[in-house]
Amino acid sequence: MTSIFSEEGKMQPCTVVEATTNIVTQIKTMENDGYESVQLAYGEKKEKHVGKAMMGHFKKANTSPKKKLVEFDSFEQEMKLGTEISVDLFIEGEYVDVVGTSKGKGFQGVVKRHGFGGVGQSTHGQHNRLRAPGSVGAGSDPSRVFKGMRMAGRMGGDRVTTFNLQVLKVVPEKSLLFIKGAIPGYNGSIVLVKK
Repeated sequence: MTSIFSEEGKMQPCTVVEATTNIVTQIKTMENDGYESVQLAYGEKKEKHVGKAMMGHFKKANTSPKKKLVEFDSFEQEMKLGTEISVDLFIEGEYVDVVGTSKGKGFQGVVKRHGFGGVGQSTHGQHNRLRAPGSVGAGSDPSRVFKGMRMAGRMGGDRVTTFNLQVLKVVPEKSLLFIKGAIPGYNGSIVLVKK
């Protein structure tokens, strides 16, 4: 994250996203596919790492192999195969949703993962184990732990959507978007920016 100053002189925290050019590789219609969407491709990939079926898919759109394919269910303008979508699509001041994979935090206990209080707040009845989960259920009647019980486990690495983030600045020469606030994922991760 970084920060920029508005015209009024207020400092605004923001995340810089490199929004390189995407190419339309498929247009799905109600007649052919049963639903309508536009498929965009992003990132370069070597031909030797692409199967013949996908090579044919990219040749229809008259483009080189790409890393990632994503579908969007609605688009403002008419699209044709091979059309390039650039950062000019975004307008300063509009609001977008950003989808990404959150940072992985590994195996975490119940205090960090679910916000249990420990002994200081005496949440689950234990008296001498500060960060333990405490009782997890009855003994002989269910004879099992119910699904969904909040316990220790792997945390992070989930698909997360952050809604209504404002586009503060668009730099078309360098294909950069300055989005107000934090977005999910580590530095350099691939995210999806939706209008």
